[in-house]
Amino acid sequence: MAQKFSGKYSPHDSKLPKREAFQGAKRSKVGGRVNLLFIVPLPLIWQSFGNGPQALALNLFALGCLLFAAWMTREGLFAQEAYEARKIARHPAMPRKLFGSVLTGLGLAIAGYAANSDFVAPLIYAIVGCSLHIMAFGIDPMRNKGIEGVDLFQTDRVARAVSEAEEHLHAMSNAVKRAGDRTLESRVTQFQQTARALFRTVENDPRDLTAARRYLGVYLLGAKDATVKFADIYARTHDTNARSNYEALLDDLEENFAARNQKLLLDDNSDLNIEIDVLRERLQREGVR
Repeated sequence: MAQKFSGKYSPHDSKLPKREAFQGAKRSKVGGRVNLLFIVPLPLIWQSFGNGPQALALNLFALGCLLFAAWMTREGLFAQEAYEARKIARHPAMPRKLFGSVLTGLGLAIAGYAANSDFVAPLIYAIVGCSLHIMAFGIDPMRNKGIEGVDLFQTDRVARAVSEAEEHLHAMSNAVKRAGDRTLESRVTQFQQTARALFRTVENDPRDLTAARRYLGVYLLGAKDATVKFADIYARTHDTNARSNYEALLDDLEENFAARNQKLLLDDNSDLNIEIDVLRERLQREGVR
């Protein structure tokens, strides 16, 4: 009679609960509106030719401004999503969406001046275009986001550590795509969800950073390097042994990250119980019931 065997390297024998790759995912703000910004300025190409060298230069410059504004807006939305996903974060160093608004107004003003050598119409185009851009996409986050009662030094340390860890996860996603296997991409996404749960725990209590620093730094750096090497090998050879070893590595990493996260949560709960007991003793000493 046939028997089903399972073990450490069996894909269906994980100690962790199965999670879908899309679990916890949120709809991205980078969508059709931003993509439309790359398409709308294209008719300026036809306006550039047949109207003399001045119109050629002005229209092409306006096209460049508008396309660069679209790119800056898209990058600004990506930066805002990363900012909003974290509880402790520094504001983007460059206000990309604001620059996108200014470049949009500048591009429209130059295009208007190329069509009509008047200064009133281009000024109106610039003001309206810049205003509509701000209304459509908003402005960039301008303040650092932290937790009350946490000093700025601790907040900055956590923000830097999480940013570096997110870069490692992003590099893992880019590397595993070269392997050309959607199942492996979903598996890496599942591990990233577990890692980000640890990030959120550290952000909630920056005192946990010392206990989790190896996970956010050394272990994720090793996981990134292993993913890069595996993707290069698997893309050439489709070695099943290499794939099994890589999946086993992800299983081990995920279990260790989940265990560390659970331990930090239990420690935080113990700290809360201590604070409650201390407060109750003080109330009893003061005769308050």
